Amino acid sequence: MSAPTDVRVYPAGVPCWVDSAQPDPEAAGAFYGELFGWSFSDVSPPELPGAYHIATVDGRDVAGVAPSSQTTAVWRTYIAVDDVDAVAASVAAHGGRVLTDVADAGAAGRVAACADQERAAFWLWRARARPGAQLVNAPATWNFSHLCTRDLPTARAFYEAVFHWEWSEMPGGTRMWRVPGYGDHLAATVDPDIRVRQANAPEGFADVIGGAELISDDALPRWKVVFSVADRDGVTATASRLGAAVVAERATMWTREADLRDPQGAELTVSQFAPPDDF
Repeated sequence: MSAPTDVRVYPAGVPCWVDSAQPDPEAAGAFYGELFGWSFSDVSPPELPGAYHIATVDGRDVAGVAPSSQTTAVWRTYIAVDDVDAVAASVAAHGGRVLTDVADAGAAGRVAACADQERAAFWLWRARARPGAQLVNAPATWNFSHLCTRDLPTARAFYEAVFHWEWSEMPGGTRMWRVPGYGDHLAATVDPDIRVRQANAPEGFADVIGGAELISDDALPRWKVVFSVADRDGVTATASRLGAAVVAERATMWTREADLRDPQGAELTVSQFAPPDDF
């Protein structure tokens, strides 16, 4: 087992990073800086066009903002892999699409954009200098990414073949994917108390890396990005004041959530942990 460390690294198959491609990155930085209290720094390699900004909370990387030539912004999910070229070939072999050439992102890592059969996009990431998000599940940081799909059997077959994920259905009807051994990895590295903290959680929850949600035929398949917040209602009020739209609000067995659309059109979900009284 690995020695405990403050550096969070991600085994193959685990979503490791999120960023937002924005037509106006400076405006996006102002919005998310006030919404979540993020600080930003430009980490763009000089040889690459456009400025890539890393958002931090308490000095730790939590998300990115990238320039986009599209008119509507989007949040993107990256999945850690050991070999981008090999996994991109597997995506194509299992019916998905490779949307960009596999390329180096400076010294940070190696990347490719892909999509599943429903054209829900995701990114492959082979880390070098930047292993991924260094603070997660805390207020104002990334919590989960969930696939919104119209065709769950096809989605399951694709992602389980490409990334070797295992399927679980949690109490309350929540559908989740697991990477076996991920909880052990966390316990040995950045989260030694995970088993104690999750003593009352459903079996296998420490290995959970994402979820799947069925959507209607007229909804857009995509990877939905969820951020943890301490106060859903306070965050939605701030988002509205800053020009975002509150698309929907709901309560689940474990959370109080709201779907937001930021001023440039990127959709995200904020989630306040609100477990049952007997948790």
